[in-house]
Amino acid sequence: MTTLPATTALAEIAHQLTGAGRGILAADESIGTMSARLEQAGVPASERARRDYRELLLTADGLARWISGIILCDETFGQTLADGREFPVAARELGILPGIKVDTGTTPLPNQGGALITEGLDGLGARLASYAERGAAFAKWRAVFDVDTVTPTSARANGHALARYAALCQQHGIVPIVEPEVLCTGDHELADAERATRLAVGALFAELAEAGVDPAGLVLKPNFVTPGLDTDPAPAAEVAARTCAVLLDTVPAAVPGIAFLSGGHPTGRVCEYLAALDARPDRRWPVTFSFGRALVSAALRTWAGDPAEVGAAQLVLLDNCRTAAESTR
Repeated sequence: MTTLPATTALAEIAHQLTGAGRGILAADESIGTMSARLEQAGVPASERARRDYRELLLTADGLARWISGIILCDETFGQTLADGREFPVAARELGILPGIKVDTGTTPLPNQGGALITEGLDGLGARLASYAERGAAFAKWRAVFDVDTVTPTSARANGHALARYAALCQQHGIVPIVEPEVLCTGDHELADAERATRLAVGALFAELAEAGVDPAGLVLKPNFVTPGLDTDPAPAAEVAARTCAVLLDTVPAAVPGIAFLSGGHPTGRVCEYLAALDARPDRRWPVTFSFGRALVSAALRTWAGDPAEVGAAQLVLLDNCRTAAESTR
């Protein structure tokens, strides 16, 4: 058996994650966030309930037809399914690459007017070594930008943290997903989102290059360039044009693929954005989705903690995953 060079192996995983008309399922909510969503659905929050919900998602029959990878949080990554299999082991057996969220959340960046910085670099190398040993194929780190508070300094600071994370991932044989998310909450205009996204993504790739991160061994997870959710939505063709313009100006051609986040947009609308971008002739990269709420919210409401509704909830999940995947087929 031939062993692939490390960079080639990372590139192949990145292609698996973003190609062949499949996308990435984000099931990596923190304990606090997932517990709150369970409570909203009428499910008492507990470690068992969080486990049961994530097992419902992963074991939906035929999920691998639409989903290439699943992002888990630390709690789920260390749990076992009801049949005793560890989550990352079960994922691989089901044809889905297991991934892990490794950042530890955000905190205000001093002297930057409310801009945030993502933390989690302390001890990250040791954590990545453990995740790699337990089967992680990829990881995710999310930086968060608000249109009204993003500055060149905050963009560079978060880009630097993302680059340090990405370099450590590649050192440990894990594909880094780099996520510079410009939030779509608020009433900002399309031009404002374009400016903020260009600043965030441009600073990210400048820092990645400075850190020696191989762009062929990573996946970019950005937002679509859209007006704020409190304003009227822009046509999908215009969103695709603005988004593609930013990416063409900031993202190296060597990046294997781009997996877009949903950012709170309704499932149908964000799939329209993805289909319009996929149809553009000037697109350089394979594009796909890395959605969380857009795929799973309806499934959570359908399940609501009732074991008798697991099958119905899985059908809802599969239908949403199919709709998203078919946006790029």
